[in-house]
Amino acid sequence: MKFVIATKNQGKIEGAKRALNCYFKDVEIEGIPVNSDVSEQPVNDEIYIGAKNRVKNLKEYCKQNNIKADLYLSIESGITNSLGRWMITNIAVIEDNHEFESYGTSPSFPVPDRLVNDVINTNFSEVMNNVFTKDDERHNKCGGIQILTHEKITRIDLTESAFIMALTKYVNGEIWR
Repeated sequence: MKFVIATKNQGKIEGAKRALNCYFKDVEIEGIPVNSDVSEQPVNDEIYIGAKNRVKNLKEYCKQNNIKADLYLSIESGITNSLGRWMITNIAVIEDNHEFESYGTSPSFPVPDRLVNDVINTNFSEVMNNVFTKDDERHNKCGGIQILTHEKITRIDLTESAFIMALTKYVNGEIWR
């Protein structure tokens, strides 16, 4: 099956591929960067909106460039206080060629109160670089979560989890739609 994902980030692509390999054979995935049309650091509803916009923009790009796919994927990370506490989460959105959409979230992790405004006003990566050390490789592949969990969980793991959750509507057919 052919999948396209709205990113060129290798960690996100690998996480999506791991999730897809749980359910599909012969997974072919292509990363294509498109805009989210939300803030650089999405806050609350902007996280889902950004992921949804990426799928929309990805489908438009694929149509214009004659790229065919079975499913279109995106994932957006952001900061939210939707449960009354500030945390970083990822929202994955998957859409097929009939505009059927599913979505899922990754495990989330807390942001210290003293850093919330810094994250909102810049971005999580910038804050991690200031609190710890600048490391573009970590950011692009493993994410700040690898430092925070002492290498127990990576961005790849979070991405995989979010996409597995988003796939529940697809892999269970009509019974879960």
